[in-house]
Amino acid sequence: MPVSGEIVERVREASRQLVRELGFLRRSLADTDLPPSAVHALIEIDAREGITATELAERLRLEKSTVSRMLRKLIIAGEVAETPGEQDARTKALALTAHGRTRVAKIHAFARAQVNDALERLRPDERRIVVDGLQIYARALGAKDPGSQMGGDVRIERGYRTGLIARITEMHARYYARTAGFGQVFESIVASGLAEFCGRLGNPANAIWAALQNESIVGAVAIDGEDLGPGIAHLRWFIVEDGQRGRGIGKKLLSTAIAFSEACGFAELQLWTFAGLDAARHLYEAHGFVCVEEWRGTQWGTEVNEQRFVRRIR
Repeated sequence: MPVSGEIVERVREASRQLVRELGFLRRSLADTDLPPSAVHALIEIDAREGITATELAERLRLEKSTVSRMLRKLIIAGEVAETPGEQDARTKALALTAHGRTRVAKIHAFARAQVNDALERLRPDERRIVVDGLQIYARALGAKDPGSQMGGDVRIERGYRTGLIARITEMHARYYARTAGFGQVFESIVASGLAEFCGRLGNPANAIWAALQNESIVGAVAIDGEDLGPGIAHLRWFIVEDGQRGRGIGKKLLSTAIAFSEACGFAELQLWTFAGLDAARHLYEAHGFVCVEEWRGTQWGTEVNEQRFVRRIR
């Protein structure tokens, strides 16, 4: 359907204002001494550890020579390290140094505060419009480039779809049977809890997202805004399919759930897990979660050290 010229101009005007307000016209960004391109490079390397310079250039939509010069400065500054690739030693894999991780943590803190300050001026329904609208528009802008999505072919979609309950239950059952020895009790709890939750998706405080490869579900996460009481969001059913991890899907799902919780005005976000899932714990902590409680429990059918993580929002 054709788009009216008025709508096009209104979007362009809003886009220019976003560029100005977010500081992209300045020589540095996010309260750093770095140019916007370097700030974005650090964020992408953090999100996709092991990314190559070529992949980074494609991700940033910049010339390879420009990215090469930028990376050289970041490496000299001690922000980024490069190591020979596992398959080809001539290919250099990029990762943040300890100094780089500290820098990125400060960038995220600055950006989150900037977004939070703006969203606090909006009503809860307006916040949801902003989140959904920006995600839809960003996806539309990148639709012409198949490489713009995670792994080149994965996208995040909100809402129930046919087979969602069964697929999420299957991914949980297979993964936790292998990693923790969970069996029928765990699978039944996941299936029944998820089915009950999907019946409450009409509440705007509740949401579920699926990571889709073509039309197959390869990951999921949900925010339950009701079951823990006023002001507390519950992150539930966070999973990425075996063979799909390491592609940034989990980070995107988690970031989407956090952004939704912030937009809805929750005071904090909580999740339950158990000890031994080191990769997941690293991801949670990288996104501001802190383990506040640990105990021995058997609610999943096998005794484990259960943990409760909390991320303060305001």
